[in-house]
Amino acid sequence: MSTDPNPSSRTVRPEPLPRAAFTHFEPMPLRWMDCDVYGHVNNVVYYSYFDTAVNRYLTQAGVLDALNSPVIGLVVETGCHYFAPITFPDELSIGLRVAHIGRSSVRYELAVFSEGAQASSAQGHFVHVYVDRAQRRPAEVPQAMRAALARLRTEFAQP
Repeated sequence: MSTDPNPSSRTVRPEPLPRAAFTHFEPMPLRWMDCDVYGHVNNVVYYSYFDTAVNRYLTQAGVLDALNSPVIGLVVETGCHYFAPITFPDELSIGLRVAHIGRSSVRYELAVFSEGAQASSAQGHFVHVYVDRAQRRPAEVPQAMRAALARLRTEFAQP
């Protein structure tokens, strides 16, 4: 019999979030190659969707120039929970919200929705730490970016 010396360290599995929990959606094409031999989207592809959704939003908001911005975001933490399989040729949208904006970091929360579904098929998070491009040392989130990120804040409470 095995006992966990620190039972409070166990992760509680969240429930799938509804679309209403997100303030912004990015359409995401599901490509044939995203599916694995088991016929569903491979887990690593979800992280690609998350990264694409965040960086597309920042680029379209005019606060990220991937080649020239003096401050860039580096991913330092990720996580994802999977609830329902996604298969080709589903149409997807990625829900995007910001849970926390710190001095030099941002926690993004994201969810994958199949067309017409009200509950997420998967949801996850990642944390960007913003750094000076040249020195790779933490830098303050620029004001223009902070304003764009503030539009993604939500007070939705998980049921």
